[in-house]
Amino acid sequence: MASAAEQLAANVNWSTFSKATELKKRIWFTLGAMIIYRLGIYIPLPGIDPTAWSHFFKTQSGGVLGMFNMFSGGGVERMAIFALNIMPYISASIIIQILQSVIPSLEALKKEGEAGRKIINEYTRYLTVVLAAFQAYGIAIGIEGQAGVVTHPGFFFIITTVLTLTGGTMFLTWLGEQITARGIGNGASLIIFAGIVAAFPSAIINTLELGRQGALSTPLIIAVLVMAIAVVIFIVFMERAQRRLVITYPKRQQGNRIYEGQTSFLPLKINTSGVIPPIFASSLLLLPTTVVNFSSTHSGTGILAMISTYLGHGRPLYMITYVALIIFFTFFYTAIVFNPTETADNLKKHGGFIPGIRPGERTAQYIDKILMRITVVGAVYLAMICLIPEMLISYAGVPFYFGGTSLLIVVSVTMDTVAQIHGHLQAHQYEGLVKKAKLRGKRR
Repeated sequence: MASAAEQLAANVNWSTFSKATELKKRIWFTLGAMIIYRLGIYIPLPGIDPTAWSHFFKTQSGGVLGMFNMFSGGGVERMAIFALNIMPYISASIIIQILQSVIPSLEALKKEGEAGRKIINEYTRYLTVVLAAFQAYGIAIGIEGQAGVVTHPGFFFIITTVLTLTGGTMFLTWLGEQITARGIGNGASLIIFAGIVAAFPSAIINTLELGRQGALSTPLIIAVLVMAIAVVIFIVFMERAQRRLVITYPKRQQGNRIYEGQTSFLPLKINTSGVIPPIFASSLLLLPTTVVNFSSTHSGTGILAMISTYLGHGRPLYMITYVALIIFFTFFYTAIVFNPTETADNLKKHGGFIPGIRPGERTAQYIDKILMRITVVGAVYLAMICLIPEMLISYAGVPFYFGGTSLLIVVSVTMDTVAQIHGHLQAHQYEGLVKKAKLRGKRR
């Protein structure tokens, strides 16, 4: 079946784009916001020796710093004011979503509509400040422990670093909200998307340079490009894949009017969890190695050092644990974001039912069973997408930006953004039809 975005695109007359003044303003606003974000990536933290930090970063680029640098669009490599990017806000949003399922008061706020959503957003911002300040403090302590990186170490450097990085994260959070409200939408996702895409040209150049130097063979470079294209096509197919449950609404009478029965669909995405499982799995696995190498007192011994050795990037235990964590977080996050009981109650409240399934608890059990089955497919899909590029990165020295997580984020955000633009065009088309109908009515 055609996806919702494809059906929407078919119904949109692209000739109306030139007349969609509101959409133009939103696109220009989004581009302006992206330029501001990219400029901030080149503003370094005060008190940092850029040369010394660049040398240290090269020794750690294979760990969690490399992954964070990918998400920040080079902000970590330059130790810029936007080095934390918007990741603390993403983490805070995930934590709040988890807490909504275990704290009754937050769950009640979620059901209050717009007013409750505003309060939850406030809680998310407060938690973002806490997480950003904690991470910024850890970065300040870690940098200060590296000889020659900080020009004037001490309490003042730690305070300025915490304030600068936290302020940069909160500014990007506000900028993402502005893009969502006044731009084309998906503000936080577009900021991460822009950071990853900005690094693609340099990653391609570095790959070609490695080929010129003989570090990578020509067949391997071609294989990487073919793999990237195949992965993108596979991601598009799987992200649009749905399991549609038939929902029937019976005939009903309201006043003197009789409404015929209707049939609709309840779409269940194959990958309900999105890109969260690969991000969480990568962060957990790369953290021990980075902590060991970041520590100035590291002597190559101890439990943490042993763990980092066996869980080193590209080792068999790393790959097995990576796949296991992706599968675990896929099921865990799907259970958080989709509640079969709540969905079944809403269907029962509006008179809808699945043919052959009794409304209420039986419907919830049926939806849960279907969801678990398709989540197995989604978990295997995410594991494949992330594992195959990871093997190339580890064994062939391919740049980190060709990993499955980065391609998954770029493709998913691109599809969502195109759907947003289609929605704005369709809304503009509808407004034009309404205006024409009103003019015809006046002439008559």
